[in-house]
Amino acid sequence: MIWYPYQQMKTMKEPFKIIDAQGVYLYTEERRMIDSVSSWWSVIHGYKHPALTEAIHAQAERFSHVMLGGLTHEPVQKLADKLEAWLPGDLDYCFFSDSGSVAVEVALKMALQFYVNRGEMKRTKVLSLTHAYHGDTFKAMEVGDDEDYHFILEAYGEKKNVIHIPTQIAALEEAFSAFHEELNCFIVEPLLQGAGGMRMYELSFLQRARELCDKYGVLLVFDEVATGFGRTGNRFVADLVLPDILVLGKALTGGYVGHAATIANHKVYDGFYGDDAQKALMHGPTFMGNALACSVALKSIALFEEGGYLSRIRRIEEITRRELEGLDHPQIRQVRIMGGCVCIEVINGAVLQGFQQFAYERGVFSRPFLNYMYAMVPYVITEEELVKVLSVMKEWFIGR
Repeated sequence: MIWYPYQQMKTMKEPFKIIDAQGVYLYTEERRMIDSVSSWWSVIHGYKHPALTEAIHAQAERFSHVMLGGLTHEPVQKLADKLEAWLPGDLDYCFFSDSGSVAVEVALKMALQFYVNRGEMKRTKVLSLTHAYHGDTFKAMEVGDDEDYHFILEAYGEKKNVIHIPTQIAALEEAFSAFHEELNCFIVEPLLQGAGGMRMYELSFLQRARELCDKYGVLLVFDEVATGFGRTGNRFVADLVLPDILVLGKALTGGYVGHAATIANHKVYDGFYGDDAQKALMHGPTFMGNALACSVALKSIALFEEGGYLSRIRRIEEITRRELEGLDHPQIRQVRIMGGCVCIEVINGAVLQGFQQFAYERGVFSRPFLNYMYAMVPYVITEEELVKVLSVMKEWFIGR
C-alpha cells in the first residue's frame, strides 16, 4: 500500500490516477487537465518533452548509474563544468545529491564544518526566516519554521541552535548584533518563501544580509530549490545577490529525475581542502551525480538557455497580473504575484475546501494548501492555457 505525503491516510480523498502526460497536460481516464503546479514546481518544460526524453534514453543505452566513490563519468563532469560556467561569481564547486532536502542538509553541514575546520567551535547557530521551509529531513526541518509541517520537532523542546527572524531589516540587524559570534550561516529562500505560504519580500533585505554576513564572517546560504530556474522572474536570485552556498533542485532536471546540487564558492571549498583527512566533507548520497539525472539536467539547462525562458516568464507574469487585476472577495486576504508564481491567500482556509475537485471538473489540476490557492505553471504554457487556469481560480470566488 502506498503511504502518501502530507495526508491523513484514514480520511484522504482518492488521488487522481494519471495514465499519461503531455506538455502542460495530465491525463486521467476521464479527462485531461492542465497541471497548474508543475508537479511541485519542477516540470518547467512540460511533460514528455522529446529532447529530455531522448537525453534519458541515450544515457540509459550506455549506463544509468555508477557511484561517485572512486569513480566518475562524463555526464557528471559536464554538468559540474556547465554549472561552474553558468552560475554567477565564484560558485564553482558542485556537490550533488538526490533531493532538495538532502542538498540543504549538505549545505548546513558544510557551513558548520567550515568553522569547525578553522577551530571556531562556538559557531553552532543558524539564522533562518520565520515561515521558512527547507525540506522534511531533520536538520532541514529544524531550520524551517512551519508548525503545520514540522510540529514533530516540538518533542525535542525549544530549538537551541536556530534563530528565526521576519523579513525585516531591523530584525536582521538585531540578530546579527546579538548572535554574530555564534552564527555559522544565514539560510534563506530568496525573495519567495514557497511552502511557508508563497510569501514575497524585497531584494533590499538580501542585500543587507550580504553586507552583514561579510562584516561578521557568516556564510550566506540561498536555498533556490524552488526559486531557481526563473520562478521569481530572475534566472536565479543569486544573480542579484551572491551567496556563499547555493542549493538547487526541482527544476534542475526539468522534473524528470530527482537530483540536486549544493554549490560552494572558493572560500568555502578552500576551508575543506588540504592534507588533513579529517577536514574532508564526509558525505556521500548513493545516487549523487546519477548519470541519467546529469544527462537530462544538461539538456534541461540548454532548453532554458535557448528557449527564451526569462521572456516567457515575464509574459506569464504580465498575463497573470492582467487577469487577476481587481480580484476582490471578503475572504481574500491578499493576491501575490512574482515571476512564475501567483498566490491567493484567504482569511480562512475552509473557503478552499472542494476547490481541487472544482478545478479538476474544469480541466485544471490544482493543489491548494492551508490558506493558499496558488499556481506555478510550466513555462511552456500558452496564453490560452494560462488564462484558463486563472479563470478557474477566479470562478471559485464568484457567488461565495
